[in-house]
Amino acid sequence: MMAQCTLQKQVRIVPGTFADYKKLAQYHYRDNGPGQFSRIYSLRTKAEISNLKSHIDCIGVIVYSTATLGQQLRNIATNNFFLGFDQKTQLALLNKYVRRISRVIIEPRFRGLGLAKHLVRETMPMMSFPIIEAVAVMGMVNPFFERAGMKAYTAPEKASSIRLTEALSAVGIEQQLLIDPPAVHKKIEKLPKRAAEFIEAEFRRFLQSYADRRYSRPSLKRTTFVLNKLTDRAVYYIWFNPSINV
Repeated sequence: MMAQCTLQKQVRIVPGTFADYKKLAQYHYRDNGPGQFSRIYSLRTKAEISNLKSHIDCIGVIVYSTATLGQQLRNIATNNFFLGFDQKTQLALLNKYVRRISRVIIEPRFRGLGLAKHLVRETMPMMSFPIIEAVAVMGMVNPFFERAGMKAYTAPEKASSIRLTEALSAVGIEQQLLIDPPAVHKKIEKLPKRAAEFIEAEFRRFLQSYADRRYSRPSLKRTTFVLNKLTDRAVYYIWFNPSINV
C-alpha cells in the first residue's frame, strides 16, 4: 500500500462534475442522492499510480450542498444565530452563510490514507463561505471531519436507547458488541428463559416508536434493525472560515 504522504503528492483537487460523483456513488453507505448540490470537487491522480491502470483518474469526490432547516445542533454551534426569523428569512440566511458537505467518497482501494481528511481540509476554504457544516452517521467510527479541522457536536442519546443498552448489558451483552448484530442475536438466542423474556419485552418497548416494526417477531433482521437504531447517532460538524467575518 502506498504511503499517505507519497500518494497525496500524486493527487490534485480540481472542480468536479456530477458525473464524477455518479462514478463513485456506489461506494457510499447512503443509497439516496446528495440533494441539490452547490459545488463538487474531485480528487484526481496526477499520473499513473504504481500497479494501477491510468484510466483510474477520479479517486475521490466531495459534494457541497445548500443547508437545510431544522438542524438543532447548528443552533447550539452558532449560538442561535439563525433563530428568531420566519422560515423564508432563515433559508435566505442559510443560503448566504452556510454550505453543507453532503458527500465525501474515496474509491475503496485508496481508503485509509488520509485522503478524505485531505479533501475536506483543502476544499473548505475554496468555498468562500463563512460556515461549512456536515452531518455524519459514522462520525464516531471514522472522525475524519474532526481531523480536517471541523468541530463536532453530538446529540444526547435518547432515553429509549439508554434503557435498551442498559438492559442488554444486564444480561451480559456489552455496548462494544452492539456493532455486530449476528453476534448479539446469537447471544440472545442462548439466554436463559427469564433473561430472554426480559430482553424480548425491552425490544418490544423500544420498537413502539417504529409503527412498521412494532409487532415484528424475533429474528436476525429485527435484531439488526434495533441495533442500527441504537448506534445511529449522527454527529454534527461545523467549521468557521477564519478569513470571513459574519
